[in-house]
Amino acid sequence: MKPKSKGKAKTKPAGGGAAGSKFFRRRKFCKFTAEGITEIDYKDLGTLRQYLTETGKIVPSRITGTKARYQRQLQAAVKRARFLALIPYCDSHSS
Repeated sequence: MKPKSKGKAKTKPAGGGAAGSKFFRRRKFCKFTAEGITEIDYKDLGTLRQYLTETGKIVPSRITGTKARYQRQLQAAVKRARFLALIPYCDSHSS
């Protein structure tokens, strides 16, 4: 058998976790579940734009907190709205 090392035991620093962090992290929740929305409509451009970046990318659910079911509906709605030219595929290139 190997003898135990006589070094200091690794312990977690006091005040770790959410309470000890420098910034307050808001708990993520699904807006669609909270508002009772069952279907995401591609014509609701205000809602769709909340989930798009400035460059036109769809914001991932790990950032928005959207459930997987609604993230898939959101993806389909954004693609449909882009195809119908309701929202742009990418940002407007102004020089």
